[in-house]
Amino acid sequence: MSAPHPHDFDLFVIGGGSAGVRLARIAAGHGAKVGIAEGRFWGGTCVNVGCVPKKLMVQAAEYGEWAKDAAAFGWHLGEATHDWPTLVRARDMEVARLSGIYGRMLGGVGVQTFECYAHFTGPHELKVGDRTVTANRIVIAVGGSPIRPDIPGAEHALISDDLFTLQERPRRVLMIGGGYIGLEFANMLHNLGSEVTLAYRQQLPLRGFDHELREVAAESLAASGLTILPGESPVEITLSGETRIVRMASGKVVEADAVFFATGRKPATKGLGLDAAGVNCREGAAIAVDDDHATNVPHIYAIGDVTDRVNLTPMAIAVGHALADTLFGSRPRHASYENVPKAVFISPPMASVGLTEEEAALRGPVEIYTSRFTPMRHTITRRTDRKTLMKLVVEAETGCLLGAHMLGEEAPEIMQGIAVAVVNRLTKAQLDATIGIHPTAAEEFVTMRVATRRVGEGAAKAA
Repeated sequence: MSAPHPHDFDLFVIGGGSAGVRLARIAAGHGAKVGIAEGRFWGGTCVNVGCVPKKLMVQAAEYGEWAKDAAAFGWHLGEATHDWPTLVRARDMEVARLSGIYGRMLGGVGVQTFECYAHFTGPHELKVGDRTVTANRIVIAVGGSPIRPDIPGAEHALISDDLFTLQERPRRVLMIGGGYIGLEFANMLHNLGSEVTLAYRQQLPLRGFDHELREVAAESLAASGLTILPGESPVEITLSGETRIVRMASGKVVEADAVFFATGRKPATKGLGLDAAGVNCREGAAIAVDDDHATNVPHIYAIGDVTDRVNLTPMAIAVGHALADTLFGSRPRHASYENVPKAVFISPPMASVGLTEEEAALRGPVEIYTSRFTPMRHTITRRTDRKTLMKLVVEAETGCLLGAHMLGEEAPEIMQGIAVAVVNRLTKAQLDATIGIHPTAAEEFVTMRVATRRVGEGAAKAA
């Protein structure tokens, strides 16, 4: 605990998302006097306009795919139709329930909550709604917000948050963006019945993921019936009645009833009054922090997406918890940004942990193990868009697992277990010694005996 001081709070948190709530709750549990302000909704992006409602909608879309597959197994369900308002009501009820839980959790441990925005008026001082408060330590956890490209007619397009306020499903959709949000939304809307075109600037989607997985993901999306436009970016949007007419840089024109920008997010630092506190930002508005998540002002910290490091909810939660333990729990520690598992909830989904083949090859010789197959149930359905790819990246000299990657049904669920092996630097031999559960897809990760290829020899010679 900090020494006695004249401030209103030991800790004040700006932002009631996943990171801020975890930090505030754990700090209060350690005995700190904590205040937290949230001006939009408790739980932040993930609970309200991100991970949670997105996953519910992905699951809704999957039910439709399972209904189509059922006939191959003898089930005759009739024509499957989807009622968008029913999904919207169910999704919004669950989101409201979870958001309420976040608020109640804080009150239960004595955190003083403020349902308003906060901004700095000095290094230790904040304007919180119509009240001024002071705090010994302040943590910025305001997250990020979607980017709207600066092109003519951009106001005629939607951003990712807007998907969760649509009262009707658009018939024709143009999704712009090759990141996980663009792919997930495009795939989900397609499986719910929309005609979807997906456009992105690069030749392959999902920059930063393993190249081989990116290739297979693009093939899978195209095979599912999406129209894919790689190497395309919009330059202008005009209206013709209710139709959006989008002109691409190549000159190609796409007509749609709804256009979504999924072209990235930026740290939500606007309006925080960082100048009044003397806090520095990096290029792109991200708050600059050190390894302890402290800004250039030693008593002010920043965590989560506002720092633009690994922008994943579990990562932000882990950092918030670690910071609370460090500042108030007499347990200094860091949450590691290495080997963070991640998933993309397309159909079939993909998941990864650790180094990609390309990253590992730059460090030295690695052996690559791969397995491609048709999942058991699709040997019956005969679907060609549901192939599975599994991949292990292994350090040649030590046999240590450096990375694991998968595209296929249940990939995120399977990868969570494999991540334990990668994070703890288990070896390929230890995987091989593990008996597989048969018949499952997961057993492939412990039965890949022969390396597909060896790469990175040039890196070793250069070193």
